[in-house]
Amino acid sequence: MKEFIWSIRVYYEDTDAAGIVYYANYLKFMERARTEWLRYLGFEQTQLKQQHNLIFVVRKISIDYLKPALFNDLLHIKTRLTRLGKISLTMTQEVLRDAEILCVAEVKLATINAINRRPQALPPDITTTLIN
Repeated sequence: MKEFIWSIRVYYEDTDAAGIVYYANYLKFMERARTEWLRYLGFEQTQLKQQHNLIFVVRKISIDYLKPALFNDLLHIKTRLTRLGKISLTMTQEVLRDAEILCVAEVKLATINAINRRPQALPPDITTTLIN
């Protein structure tokens, strides 16, 4: 799949006492970008839960903070699928200010059943969309 880019402005509430984005907020920005990526592909998470009892959970994340983002920066979160399994997806996400990479993460998502919380395979329509 091609890269998906979603933008967000840094608000005062996103920063710490030093005026830089608090490290945990990068995770929030990336979560929002993944949600928008799914929406862009035509999949609403509420519908996936209602129709397939399917939810995505973060299984593993590895993140490198390279440079700080600051109040009022316009950030671009780049999301790219790198691996697709039967019950998981792995993606690379980068947080950029213009062309400058501030943060890079590898995120592994598992797909689980919303009722019993056990692993559940991705429906074929989602797999097909992600491959193309």
